[in-house]
Amino acid sequence: MSNRAALLQMTSGIDPAANARTMVKAVEDAKAGGAAMLFTPEMSGLLDGNRDRAAAALRHEHDDPVLAAVREAAAKHGLWVHIGSLAILREEGKLANRGFVIDDTGEIRARYDKMHLFDVDLPTGESWRESNSYAPGEQPVTVRTPLGVLGLAICYDLRFPDLFRSLSDAGATILALPAAFTRPTGAAHWHVLLRARAIEAAAFVIAAAQTGVHEDGRATYGHSLVSNPWGELVLDMGEESGLGFAEIDQGRVEDARTRVPVLKHRRAIPEVASL
Repeated sequence: MSNRAALLQMTSGIDPAANARTMVKAVEDAKAGGAAMLFTPEMSGLLDGNRDRAAAALRHEHDDPVLAAVREAAAKHGLWVHIGSLAILREEGKLANRGFVIDDTGEIRARYDKMHLFDVDLPTGESWRESNSYAPGEQPVTVRTPLGVLGLAICYDLRFPDLFRSLSDAGATILALPAAFTRPTGAAHWHVLLRARAIEAAAFVIAAAQTGVHEDGRATYGHSLVSNPWGELVLDMGEESGLGFAEIDQGRVEDARTRVPVLKHRRAIPEVASL
């Protein structure tokens, strides 16, 4: 069985149908490229900062057309897919920033709602308030895939290492970090934080990202990448949209965890003594 991952780096826009076509084509191309699994970015189905305009395109999970199209494509081509995330309506009115793992029959094997919400004011003048529209997730998630046990996270989760400790403690040997990173924070922190998460967990990190200038005017950083468990980059896609491929060799996980057995050395941390 293939141990190849495909990453879709895309510039999602305000039309879910157009974004779905990009993702469906990526499923076909990833399969043709010998991948066992395709990874897409955060907010693959819709990226629109205009809340009134975006509202008309938002759906509950059971009738989301992007999710349905990708599930159909996964079954048609016999490929596992991690949709980095979609904006999904919840029953109480707010949204979930929800990732999906879909198997090669089109069935949903796992869901994960982004736990940490991006509420910041950047020095550039950009201001983001995810909590105005989104409810945070409450549960870390791992799922068995053809590439290994996958731990799920989304974008801003990257900055919270306790989440990744819990995922690797639960058996994850691969960490998925789909993102729509801003350019200022991406240039400053993207590579170093992703490599740090890989090293701390002695796990692969697969980070499919949004890139370029989007229809709503925002600009994202790109640089979809794969880091091996030693913190070495085996893929960096730069700023161009398209597909990238990387081999996920589970032997590298065992090697890293033998050379520096950080998981075995972890201890419960007691309350800090404030003197």
